[in-house]
Amino acid sequence: MPFAPQRPESWIKSIPAGLYCEPGDFYIDPIRPVQRAVITHGHGDHARSGNERVLATPATIAIMRQRYGEAAGGSLQPLPYGETLATGDVTVRLVPAGHVLGSAQIVLEYRGARVVVSGDYKRRSDPTCAPFEPCFCDVFVTEATFGLPVFRHPPDSHEIAKLLHSLTLFPERCHLVGVYALGKCQRVLALLREAGYREPVYLHGALIGLTELYESLGVPLGPVLPATGVAREALKGRIVLAPSAATVDLWSRRLPDPLVAMASGWMRVRQRAKARGVELPLVISDHADWDELTATIEEVAAEEIWVTHGREEALVHYATQKSYHARALALAGFEEDE
Repeated sequence: MPFAPQRPESWIKSIPAGLYCEPGDFYIDPIRPVQRAVITHGHGDHARSGNERVLATPATIAIMRQRYGEAAGGSLQPLPYGETLATGDVTVRLVPAGHVLGSAQIVLEYRGARVVVSGDYKRRSDPTCAPFEPCFCDVFVTEATFGLPVFRHPPDSHEIAKLLHSLTLFPERCHLVGVYALGKCQRVLALLREAGYREPVYLHGALIGLTELYESLGVPLGPVLPATGVAREALKGRIVLAPSAATVDLWSRRLPDPLVAMASGWMRVRQRAKARGVELPLVISDHADWDELTATIEEVAAEEIWVTHGREEALVHYATQKSYHARALALAGFEEDE
């Protein structure tokens, strides 16, 4: 006799350690070490160290090993995109999220109900990772980092063109671009190559390991060189990528008249750019903007929309106005990454 469909709120629960799947006995992106974790992607606010057992895509596991070494987890189980795994009474499948290399949505099926946990995602093309795949479901658990109508990201090519144009305007200045170490750095490199920029790009030491990992996993990024130890004069008219914090610390003083840029969706907010001393804001985000968030809600055709971290209230209001059953989960522990 078939089981009656189970209401998702009876088996997926938001508790202090994170989003918990009760019949599978695992957490999704837990905020503290747990026995069993399914990880959406390698950013530190989603993939924390110390879990006993970890399930993730092969690329995410490689990223966790690169970042955490032996602390990445007691056992690390790779699950390629599209393959399924039974965990307790729950079937788990990972599909691309388009956020960074290896990022995945978690597709859970249990007793006739399907829940998709998006993790962080974006909808536009990115040469460094697999594109987002919409998946029909009963409940869609979505992020809302840029969940306000003011956030509408321009085309990436437009922002890269701004950077390259600035190079021609100020050939004596080093262009220092603040980037997130995982995903944004490699995406900016790939976008520069797509735009025809073939010169070496110089990297802060904190960016080299993950960039080399991307290359080893089959993502070509063109010639890169360490910025440390390079003669000051040699960096005139060059692009240097560095973590955002390094653009304002002592490290940046070795550069020749640096023009500070920053690649982030938050550069849409002028006050943020000004507060960080950014001369050239580049609105390049690894998260869906408002139009992409709302389009995705329509596309997956879920009856219920659960909103996790970010600007939850606006997206819940939008979904409710569109006759979806929507609520905010208010999960803690997630950062406003770039």
